[in-house]
Amino acid sequence: MPRILLAGLLVPALCIAGENAPATDELEAVVITASPIGDPEFLATVTGSVDRRSLVRSGATNLADALAWVPGVTSSGAAPGASRPVVRGFDANRVRTLEDGIGSFDTSDVGADHGVPLDPLAAERVEIVRGPATLRFGSQAIGGVVNAISGRVPQALVTQSEGELVAGYGTVADSTDFSGKANVALGRVGLHADAFRRRADDYDTPLGTIENSWIHNEGGALGGSWFLGDSPPGAPGSDRVGLGVVHYASRYGLPGEEAYIDMDQTKLLMRSAFGLGSSGERQLTVDGGWADYEHAEREGDEVHSTFKDRQWELRAEMLLGTLGLLDEGAIGVQLQDRDFSALGEGTDYLAPTSTRNLSAFGFAESLVGERMRLQFGARVEGVDISGTPITDEATKRSFTPFSASLGLVYDGVGAWRMGLALTSAARAPAQTELFARGPHEGSGTFEIGDPSLGIERANSAELSLRWRSGRVHADGAVWIADFDRFISGGFTGRSCNEEGDCVDGDAEELKELRYAQSGARFTGAEGHADVELAKSAHGRLELNLLADMVRARFSDGSNVPRIPPWHLGAGLSWEAERFDASLSLRYAASQDDYGEFDTPTPSYTDIGVQVGWRPFRSQPGVEFALVGSNLGDSLQRNAVSINREVAPQPGRNVRLMFSLSL
Repeated sequence: MPRILLAGLLVPALCIAGENAPATDELEAVVITASPIGDPEFLATVTGSVDRRSLVRSGATNLADALAWVPGVTSSGAAPGASRPVVRGFDANRVRTLEDGIGSFDTSDVGADHGVPLDPLAAERVEIVRGPATLRFGSQAIGGVVNAISGRVPQALVTQSEGELVAGYGTVADSTDFSGKANVALGRVGLHADAFRRRADDYDTPLGTIENSWIHNEGGALGGSWFLGDSPPGAPGSDRVGLGVVHYASRYGLPGEEAYIDMDQTKLLMRSAFGLGSSGERQLTVDGGWADYEHAEREGDEVHSTFKDRQWELRAEMLLGTLGLLDEGAIGVQLQDRDFSALGEGTDYLAPTSTRNLSAFGFAESLVGERMRLQFGARVEGVDISGTPITDEATKRSFTPFSASLGLVYDGVGAWRMGLALTSAARAPAQTELFARGPHEGSGTFEIGDPSLGIERANSAELSLRWRSGRVHADGAVWIADFDRFISGGFTGRSCNEEGDCVDGDAEELKELRYAQSGARFTGAEGHADVELAKSAHGRLELNLLADMVRARFSDGSNVPRIPPWHLGAGLSWEAERFDASLSLRYAASQDDYGEFDTPTPSYTDIGVQVGWRPFRSQPGVEFALVGSNLGDSLQRNAVSINREVAPQPGRNVRLMFSLSL
């Protein structure tokens, strides 16, 4: 009953709040790069964004935990160093993590204990994209996209040199973190540099310290862009070419295990844009990246497994401007190449694989009258995947997934907008789903893929409602996704030893997990609202609200495993020139609709407080902040986490932070 009430009242409640709020200045808009065309405020689906201040203050060691206050987003929670974003209940092979629109190039889709080499300290903001706009980024983004905007390859010249230093300390794991970045302009060349370092010991919970939950991260980047031609840099028609080199290194423990991960990645980024004509309507962008990734699973000085992954990606996208009945349009091509291999014991889990993907996509928008917009999108891919399943017979599979979307946006009288999005999206099976073949010590599983899996298709509909006026900024959505041949890895109720001898029950060390296909239906709702309660010359007081829910069942009526429960959140925030403060409460319901051979999780409430102080009027870039999370020290188990029984979430944490921006 609570889920039914939440789904039925979520969107109307947020919009009623907007209608009843008195008028004042509009809240600042956030630019979202989810679509290459159109006004981001007129997308048919709801997007989200987390700014730099929130990322830094969170102290989160991974992107997923930094997005805790975004409706519909949770974390996989396997370890502080290996927690992937989960969007609307979708994980791993259905959610792409990107840096400036290019893949993160890692093996987080291969195992729950594998981290994403993107640290929140390196991001300017993080965008969350759901619905039809994900077609721009590939079929592996069928559930959502998490895009870290880093600016490591400058897109515009700064008018004057700028820099930032950040330092923080947290009590729950005796953690320290430091970061610095700078942007300068030398003539028509923009340069960027950044570096970060993070250290955290084993974290505390109400049940005691979680052994082997420590994390050590560090990295940095150098990048530059050359702005060509006679046009002012960044103006319509200006051209630029840019390159960047990024290094990321991480070592982190695996709770419940004695092993730890030793990860290293070197990545090259390329971003360029060329104006086609003086109007700026037509433009060609060419972005790409290459990465050499490696991580070892170690126990002391002994290396059990080594995972290597070399990937490159190239995307070319052309804005077409007005074209016949279309007011805006864009077409593009994308090439992806991936070679994965595992050494040592890792070979028993997944033999070497190669994945090739060639895609073409297009988007268009047409105005219908003064208040209605039609949005179209389509993508076709050619995917070849080679590997060796448990039968030891080399296998090559080829797929041609085709996806299409139709969106309708109605700009209502006043400040509300309504969107309807219909999508039919297809996804080719991933390498682990096809070729997993044995023990994976890091996640405590014995996984078996199915090389005969076919294309997965999701037919979905989303209704969104937005309010952008007066004292309220509110978004809400209800959605449904029907899957044909949904691919899932489910526990069988058996356990296995490393040699593959399996028995009923949990007598052996590893849980048996098999990949299979069946029908499935996901339904959900989400929303947030920021309501200005008071405003004066001294500052502004806001009420912040959020809610989300997901329900997922297979066609036989059983529950899809590891789905997050519904959440409700509320908070008050005060912001003034030299001082800000906030109080937040986030309630996570119990998850009683758990999958077969899974376990329930109890409800909990997370209490958070933030206080920021900018003591110098002449130097507003100097800030001290005190941030408290889980101040009630509640026991929190993540329903999505595969090892939640041995690794509950961190307990009470108080974080002291200093930042200097110039």
